Amino acid sequence: MQRRHFIKNTIRAAGALALPSIGASAFASAKTASPQAGAAFKKSIMWDTIGMEGSILDKCKAVKAAGYDGIEPSSHMNREEVIAAMKATGLVASSVCCSTHWKKPLSDPDPAVRQQGVEGATVAMEDARAYGTDAFLLVPGVVNETVTYDECWNRSTEEIRKLLPVAEKLKVKICIENVWNNFLLSPLEACRYIDQFNSNYVGFYFDCGNILVYGWPEQWIKILGARTGRIHIKEFSKKVADKSGRWDGFDVELTEGDVDWKRVIEEARKHYKGGWLTTEQGGNKTPGELKELSLRLDRICHL
Repeated sequence: MQRRHFIKNTIRAAGALALPSIGASAFASAKTASPQAGAAFKKSIMWDTIGMEGSILDKCKAVKAAGYDGIEPSSHMNREEVIAAMKATGLVASSVCCSTHWKKPLSDPDPAVRQQGVEGATVAMEDARAYGTDAFLLVPGVVNETVTYDECWNRSTEEIRKLLPVAEKLKVKICIENVWNNFLLSPLEACRYIDQFNSNYVGFYFDCGNILVYGWPEQWIKILGARTGRIHIKEFSKKVADKSGRWDGFDVELTEGDVDWKRVIEEARKHYKGGWLTTEQGGNKTPGELKELSLRLDRICHL
């Protein structure tokens, strides 16, 4: 997948910022229509992980037959086809994943590129609104040899502030994801980043598998609290990563890696109000593979 390929090519070592104490988040205290913590989870799948051939409708039919409640479309898809396929199958959109944030990062040194990133994120919010969901996934920036940590923080903050009026108008949350972009490397820092916007429309999109290289997902879920707008369910094996390379740590089946799913679900039931659990596992090239992944997610939901 393009998204994973980009993450793989951007892995670099990075240091964390010294942080002051974290105050209560405006996002955490906001009154929203999201389910209360502890409510039953709904199952979704990230669109780019559906590896089978076929049209949007073909894939939606297979996803529905596999037992999912929804999909997480990528932005900039054929909107009419997505809406028609969801209507035909009964699937709903759990959120939308921005498809431009890697090529047009909000941390780029070039203001023109950052503007293109803002425009791409705007389309993602418009897609989310059209699909009837209230959240979209955004990678805020990338720290690398040409973009320093503080530059990534300051530039992405400035650009996200430009997106807030659109988010408020469309009633779509900007959910910042933790990925291997060398940025937001601790839960306290993630809280600080979210809280600075003082907005109901900026939250966190927490990925359970990505965090295993420098933390424990259950701790992040507890500390982020109601700041978490959505959760990605993805497996990672430290044993495989240590033996074969960091990226290979994702090449394990869901429930067969090192994520402590029992503790993750326990904390999610206490603190997470987003309702959806969305798988981001590779493969899924056949209806049978989609069904198997769905069953594994069922086992996690019932821990």
